[in-house]
Amino acid sequence: MSLLVTGGTGFVGQALVKRLDDQPVRLATRADSAGWQKALVGITTVVHLAARVHIMHDTAADPLTAFRAVNVEGTLSLARQAAVAGVKRFLFVSSVKVNGEATPLGQPFTADDAPAPLDAYGVSKMEAEQGLRDLAAQTGMEVVIIRPPLVYGPGVKANFAAMMRWLERGVPLPLGAIHNQRSLVALDNLVDLMVTCLTHPAAANQTFLVSDGEDVSTTELLRRMARAMGRPARLIPVPASWLKLVAAMLGKPDVARRLCGNLQVDITKARSLLGWAPPLSLDEGLRRAAGVGIDTGREV
Repeated sequence: MSLLVTGGTGFVGQALVKRLDDQPVRLATRADSAGWQKALVGITTVVHLAARVHIMHDTAADPLTAFRAVNVEGTLSLARQAAVAGVKRFLFVSSVKVNGEATPLGQPFTADDAPAPLDAYGVSKMEAEQGLRDLAAQTGMEVVIIRPPLVYGPGVKANFAAMMRWLERGVPLPLGAIHNQRSLVALDNLVDLMVTCLTHPAAANQTFLVSDGEDVSTTELLRRMARAMGRPARLIPVPASWLKLVAAMLGKPDVARRLCGNLQVDITKARSLLGWAPPLSLDEGLRRAAGVGIDTGREV
């Protein structure tokens, strides 16, 4: 197997390349004036990670157009050229946002649910998926799609990193009475499923959801994150309804939705079809994110 990875210098890409250090991997960030032909010479498998990522405060005049230019047109341009070049399998890392933004408690998303994206990023990922499936049907190139929820691990940024900083500093947080359920995926678990999907025959032309296999509330996540960091969790039991009210008054209802709402995914399909199970537990993933080696107490 000869592999081309786009976005190989990113958060997920670096971890994937490190995992595949014993295999020939070619990295690419963007096409040159001649397109992707040169990068695709001799390649049998493509992993497409490069994307315009979800942006909390997008300043683009037309976010959907901006997302489509990269996530749809860019993806399909690469995929079409890959098919012409004789690539056998195209692995696309999408997003759970294709499924939607929230689930009723105890009713997780499944990989084969009808898509219901609510924002421009999710719409662009859905359209890319649809285009890839059409291309697979037309050309015979196998397409595999993985939709992760929030990915955490060493070097994580954004909200997850902010929570770790708050815990590190001992900041009291009004998040001690949140009884939601959310799925997350440790970086190493996502990479493990990706590696499985590179060669597993049953992965061809399938879509998979991925998680750690254990859902937690925001309150429990903070407690276990603090334990992984060796810090106390100073959590104040403020009712979720109060948090939602305050967030709405501040014009930030999305913040309350992420902290208090449910988003669960069902990974039964990956388990049954691929025989895959997440190798890291949630607690092990949190220790790695905190920079502590599993069962060693060493920095990693």
